[in-house]
Amino acid sequence: MTLDLSSGAPRTAASLTGIAQILVERGWLGANADIGANTPLAAWLERAAELLGPWAEDQTSLAGLLALVFHYDAVALLRETTSRDVLAREGARDVIRELANRVLDGGEMGSDRFKEVIEGLKGVLPQRSRDLFHPVRLLLAGRVGAGELDRVILLLDSARKLPFAVEVKGTRQRVVEFCAALD
Repeated sequence: MTLDLSSGAPRTAASLTGIAQILVERGWLGANADIGANTPLAAWLERAAELLGPWAEDQTSLAGLLALVFHYDAVALLRETTSRDVLAREGARDVIRELANRVLDGGEMGSDRFKEVIEGLKGVLPQRSRDLFHPVRLLLAGRVGAGELDRVILLLDSARKLPFAVEVKGTRQRVVEFCAALD
């Protein structure tokens, strides 16, 4: 089964078809991609709809969240004023260092692993709230923000293994790229 975007089926931001439409429009997914039932790609699209849909007001905001999965440039990210502001906070580089060690030492970043990493950070670092989560989200999601970025992080490693039209950088690759650009 291939993706048919010409059908008259309604598309909502939080549907598999809505996600697929955005990916095709942005060139991240080929129009002939197989999203038939029980395919890994269909499962990922459903998961993306489940995780990101509730955080997106419309297709535009959903596309913005999806862009964080498919585009990551640590050098450009570190040039942004917002990024520099986060990194200038006391303890931010300690969070980055500890997070990098945990990501590089562990497996794929799914929901359980993400909780484990965050709890581990809380166990060894004094930072809490934005002082903890902003550096985490900056490094892994590529943007400073709220809880919707945690959902982006949960999609990275599973997306990395799928046949998208562009390379998806997983959490390990993002950590390496970010830390190299940081120095």
